[in-house]
Amino acid sequence: MTQKERMLAGLPYKAWLDGLSEERMACRRKLHAFNLLPPDEEEKAQRLLLELLGKTGRDPWINAPFHCDYGWNIEVGDNFFANYNLTILDVGKVTIGSNVQFAPNVSIYTAGHPLHPDSRNSGYEYGLPVTIGDNVWIGGNVVLLPGVTVGSNSVIGAGSVVSRDIPEWVVAVGSPCRVVRRITEEDRKYYCKDRVFDVEDY
Repeated sequence: MTQKERMLAGLPYKAWLDGLSEERMACRRKLHAFNLLPPDEEEKAQRLLLELLGKTGRDPWINAPFHCDYGWNIEVGDNFFANYNLTILDVGKVTIGSNVQFAPNVSIYTAGHPLHPDSRNSGYEYGLPVTIGDNVWIGGNVVLLPGVTVGSNSVIGAGSVVSRDIPEWVVAVGSPCRVVRRITEEDRKYYCKDRVFDVEDY
């Protein structure tokens, strides 16, 4: 098994062997081009994004700056939007559904290191996949840790650290992130807390 195969299998691997350093450098070159584009070159930014990510649905958009390790290990569905300073350490597979929105400073960490210093100093690390369902809103400064899943139609509150799976149709907040309540049909009429929509096309 190559180190890349080990990485993709969630096994301990060494990140500087078997061409992985070169793949990360190729990604950095693409990110450099993307992050330094003038703001009015949206078509070119979209093309670079499609080249960078492994699989995309319709109309993905990420506001620069954006940082990741490989790019090809990230999949996003239709209408994906991420605000400024998205960081994805994609040594493990990152799968994001359709109609997902990220606020600024969201970080997805699939990478991890052993706890014991002797094991950690060996240079071995690992990656575990992160999965986000459809229609999810991730608040600002949220961190998602290796191996977690966020269920469809859920909201993760700003500043949360997601260290365990979050089910569908819930609001979850905190560090560590915990479910605080279900999202129900009653929530449909509000645009923020107790503020009712004054329009009918929502």
